[in-house]
Amino acid sequence: MTHIDAGAELDPVHPVPVPERAKGLTGEEVAERVARGEVNDVPVRSSRSLTEIVRANVFTRFNAIIGVLWLIMLFVAPIQDSLFGFVIIANTGIGIIQEWRAKKTLDSLAVIGESRPTVRRDGAATEIATSGIVLGDLIEIGPGDKIVVDGTCAESDGLEIDESLLTGEADPVVKRSGDTVMSGSFVVAGGGAFTATKVGREAYAAQLAEEASRFTLVHSELRSGISTILKYVQWMMIPTAIGLVISQLFVKEHGFKDSVARTVGGIVPMVPEGLVLLTSVAFAIGVIRLGRQQCLVQELPAIEGLARVDTVCLDKTGTLTEGGMDVAGLRPLDGADEGHVRKVLGALGASDPRPNASLQAVIDAYPDEAGWRRTHALPFSSARKYSGAAFSEGDGAESAWLLGAPDVLLPDGHPALAETDDLNKQGLRVLLLARVDGDLENPEITRGAEPAALVVLEQRLRPDAADTLRYFAEQDVRAKVVSGDNAVSVGAVAGKLGLDGAENTVDARNLPTDHAEMADALDAGTVFGRVTPQQKRDMVGALQAHGHTVAMTGDGVNDVLALKDADIGVSMGSGSEATRAVAQIVLLNNSFATLPSVVAEGRRVIGNITRVATLFLVKTVYSVILALLVVCCQVEYPFLPRHLTLLSTLTIGVPAFFLALAPNKERAKPHFVKRVMRYAIPGGAVAGLATFAMYMIARHSYTGDGALDAETSSATLTLFLISMWVLAIIARPYTWWRVCLVAAMGAGFLLVLVVPWLQDFFALKLVGTAMPWTAVGVAVVAAAVLELLWKWVGRRGPV
Repeated sequence: MTHIDAGAELDPVHPVPVPERAKGLTGEEVAERVARGEVNDVPVRSSRSLTEIVRANVFTRFNAIIGVLWLIMLFVAPIQDSLFGFVIIANTGIGIIQEWRAKKTLDSLAVIGESRPTVRRDGAATEIATSGIVLGDLIEIGPGDKIVVDGTCAESDGLEIDESLLTGEADPVVKRSGDTVMSGSFVVAGGGAFTATKVGREAYAAQLAEEASRFTLVHSELRSGISTILKYVQWMMIPTAIGLVISQLFVKEHGFKDSVARTVGGIVPMVPEGLVLLTSVAFAIGVIRLGRQQCLVQELPAIEGLARVDTVCLDKTGTLTEGGMDVAGLRPLDGADEGHVRKVLGALGASDPRPNASLQAVIDAYPDEAGWRRTHALPFSSARKYSGAAFSEGDGAESAWLLGAPDVLLPDGHPALAETDDLNKQGLRVLLLARVDGDLENPEITRGAEPAALVVLEQRLRPDAADTLRYFAEQDVRAKVVSGDNAVSVGAVAGKLGLDGAENTVDARNLPTDHAEMADALDAGTVFGRVTPQQKRDMVGALQAHGHTVAMTGDGVNDVLALKDADIGVSMGSGSEATRAVAQIVLLNNSFATLPSVVAEGRRVIGNITRVATLFLVKTVYSVILALLVVCCQVEYPFLPRHLTLLSTLTIGVPAFFLALAPNKERAKPHFVKRVMRYAIPGGAVAGLATFAMYMIARHSYTGDGALDAETSSATLTLFLISMWVLAIIARPYTWWRVCLVAAMGAGFLLVLVVPWLQDFFALKLVGTAMPWTAVGVAVVAAAVLELLWKWVGRRGPV
């Protein structure tokens, strides 16, 4: 423990005396180190660079395939048959622009949420950017601060550092002068300062994170599912395309160029290229939308993850209540003198350079007027639930005091606990001031504590908390309040906010240690008090072991371990630097009410991508089936590229874009690939078989010049009508705009059929009346079969 001598100099920021020797670097020394390059120059990669964005969107396997086919078509066919290439260019451009917008949003928010460590230079404490630290800087640290570079402890005032994120060791490590501190760890109690010995890429945490990038779609079930689908498509596509090329080269009744065009027309629709684009665009727009609400998504899959959450663990302080508190009353105990109690409280407040919310309320109510000299201090710790200090009082008397949770400092059955319970039931927070004898750091110091007074604190409820809890209840997301405070007090606060089950309070000290038993207790209870940081972590793990997807919110250093282990960690912007560092989502506006928007955005992305993925993969399946049937029957492929470009635009491309950005409140479900494919395979099979059947019927009906064009037109009409029915099913449940969307796509195709120059442009002209009406009849039968098949698949239950 650091002992301060009477001749020490005062720090201009904190009232705690600072030794004469610890003034930090001078301005000249800083300039010398900057000139030598001894600076903390690790780049903060909050997003991909523009070059990486362009490369990721342009240089894809399927873009390469489409690009080669496009170049071929530019030489052998009219420009109408090359439209698919221009569509790919437009799609890629949209993807780049949206991701660039998302990057700018992320970068601007990252600057707002960036930590600013306090360094001491020329004896003055100043906040600077992390990149401004130089080798040898003296950096001040306190509870919740993250160690940003490696160093050696220079000052320690009860300094305890949690290195679990680096070493896996859960217990905080006490640091004294001369001890090593590692970047990536964080302060849980006490304060002090350390000298930077390794900066930039040499720091331990920087070496671990050198290849990390926050803006990424990896570790996402949705993204990995789409990759799996594309891998299957690729292996299906290659042999099918080879067979189609060979067969069409031998079926050249209408010329080589026409055969090549129809070959390309068979290969291009097998590629679900728009699916990757829409996924990227949907995520990017999600980032932009949330960014406008001051919500920083540090890891993109967090949008998806929060959509899958079914349990959210809420820390009371800073989440349900605002950070500040007010002293509502002081109740002396056992005849203690109230005037002396006020002096003690004032001295305790003045002794802590970084008070928490409770102590700040005490400081505001009882300013230090006694001027006692602090001889020893014990910083507040979430694990201990109390803080303390020893003083040399003005008259020469020595005294030591603890301030903390009454049910921790007092034995069971003490009369003061009954009064505490009554206050807790009113939603008030109660601290006990007790006098003790002995070493403050002794774990048994609470034995024999003499209670002096109860300090009653009134917590400020967040005005938006009740509505947010109501939203979670409506969305079938269970809320669990997990707090280090007294369970009854926390339950009363939750009850005021209308949380269902708030009366089911549990003292976490009575929770079983076995994960399975703990999970059962967590399922039964709603409000948990006196939870230690390690217990919060264990509770998250127990819920996950029971199959729950868990989100954890918090703003204090005691929440870090649980935030890290939860499926989704959500931190307040005003929270400690350590919580912001490990959380995937940071609410920069400190508004709990932003959470529903994040959940809704995630559900919108996942639910809608699942919808539109079915559209894209139905096209892939029917394209493969058509190609296989053409190869087996040795006939010309029924479509030119322009026909399928028209169909894809009207039945997939345009509607998918609107459907992907539509509201969707359904909770995301697992097994993305199976859920999509079990609808896409039967849908594509019905469309492919029905279209080929109509094509063969038309081949036996039309003869002479122009027969192939007439056959193609009949087949195109059939495929369009079936695809429209697939779209109509995907668009359910109907709203006015969904109905208008489907109707507009149908009107677009009708326009092509009735406007002469569009007929010529797309080579679509229905001949006679028998075959067009036959095409309608085949499409109606196929639509009925499709409806029955999908209902049967739906009745089989979830995957």
